[in-house]
Amino acid sequence: MRALHLIWVPRLSGAEVLVKDLAMLQKAQGHAVCVAALYPEQADFAAFRGELERNGVSCSFPVRRSGVVGKLWGLHRTIRDFKPDVVFAHATIPAFYARALPIRVPVVYVMHSATNDFGRALFRWIERSLSRRASAVIGVSRTNVEDYRTAVGSHPLMTVIPNGVDMARFAGNAREAAPRPVRQIVQIGRYTAVKDQMQTVRAFKEVLEHAPDARLVLYGVIEDPAYHAAVAALAGELGIADHVDVQGPRSDIPAILAASQVFAMPSRSEAHSIAFLEALASGIPVVASTIPAFAFARTLPGVQLIDTNDTQSYASALAAALRQRRVQRNLDGLTLADTADRYIQIARQVARVT
Repeated sequence: MRALHLIWVPRLSGAEVLVKDLAMLQKAQGHAVCVAALYPEQADFAAFRGELERNGVSCSFPVRRSGVVGKLWGLHRTIRDFKPDVVFAHATIPAFYARALPIRVPVVYVMHSATNDFGRALFRWIERSLSRRASAVIGVSRTNVEDYRTAVGSHPLMTVIPNGVDMARFAGNAREAAPRPVRQIVQIGRYTAVKDQMQTVRAFKEVLEHAPDARLVLYGVIEDPAYHAAVAALAGELGIADHVDVQGPRSDIPAILAASQVFAMPSRSEAHSIAFLEALASGIPVVASTIPAFAFARTLPGVQLIDTNDTQSYASALAAALRQRRVQRNLDGLTLADTADRYIQIARQVARVT
């Protein structure tokens, strides 16, 4: 099988992390794999590109930004040169571009969005025009599929494939580490209002009343620079800037989770978050919102799903989590191997290649 994974921009965000892990596992299973993009890679992705290439995965990223015609031409050249049996187009815009090309290669549209992309009239119109050009439509959550059916209609081959986590990257993290002088709460996610880092900062001010030695560290792609600046400004306004570290993206997530005592995720909406899965795999105590995407983890040990909009309740849950120990969690069905197997099954179905 020759599989091409198309992403929007190479960056340290959930869909791109999944693609990196899927590509390397599929390569290890004996498939030829290429990761392509519509935009040049961001600096934070360089380490991941190096990892992909060392593991035999081809990378085809443009060196400069281009317009619509340039993106289509660049993608056409990549497909012509790599000769894939199937193209997995991750996210809505890459799926538009892949299906706009006059190619016979099966295109599988993978919906990763935490929000309904088809709330926009333009996107609804384009998708209705291109829907039948997709050989299959994958949603990483049931919500993705329901939104598609409501806005666009049914598709002959539509399924849900949850994201999976590479458990090997977190092997040993669930063991209790030696006590540290500073207790650290971490949130990992793109800087955008839907991730609600602002609410974590507000709640953390209350946490400091119970745990004055605590520290909050935020990591993520700076998707919205104004929001990123507002998060840092809020910490200053609340007088807790010395206890809050507002960072950019990082690739060493296992090490970050191993060095932290609590994982916070007050997202207002998610599809099937990679960061959430990684936290679960690491064994770290988790405090997250009660959105449907997190409901599967409600009964897992060391997980609190609460109304994070209630600042006091959120703060109390974080403070309680600081006193909890790491745990082992069973994530059967949500491992990277589980996800990769499902993708290959779809590829074989649409490409009719073994």
